[in-house]
Amino acid sequence: MSYHHPDGRNYDEVTQNVSENERLMALLIYVTSFFTALIAPLIIWLLNREESHFVDITGKNYLNFFISYFIWISISTALMIVLIGFITTPILAIMSFIFHIIGIIKAYNGEHYLPPLSIRFFR
Repeated sequence: MSYHHPDGRNYDEVTQNVSENERLMALLIYVTSFFTALIAPLIIWLLNREESHFVDITGKNYLNFFISYFIWISISTALMIVLIGFITTPILAIMSFIFHIIGIIKAYNGEHYLPPLSIRFFR
C-alpha cells in the first residue's frame, strides 16, 4: 500500500521517522480494541490524528478493519440459516484475532497495516 504524506513524500519514507509516542498511540488503538471494540480506539484516534499522520492512518485502517469485519461476521451469522455460517463465522473470528495481533506488531514497528478483507471506507 502506498500512502502519501501531505508534503508529497511516500509514507514509507515517513514511517522511518515515527516517534516512540506515535507508535505507542497506534499500538494502543489495537490493544484497547480487545477491551472496547470501538470506543477507546476511536477516542485515541480522534485525540491524536491531527498531531500524527501515522496515528491518523493507523486509526483509519483500524476503523476500516472493524467495520469490514463487523459486516463480514454479520453476513456470516445470517448465513447460519443455510448452515454455511457455522463454518464461516468461527473462521472470521479467528482471522480477526490473528489480524489484531499482527496490527499490534506492525503498529509497534511503526508500519502501516490494513488487514486482508478490509474495505477502505476511510482513506
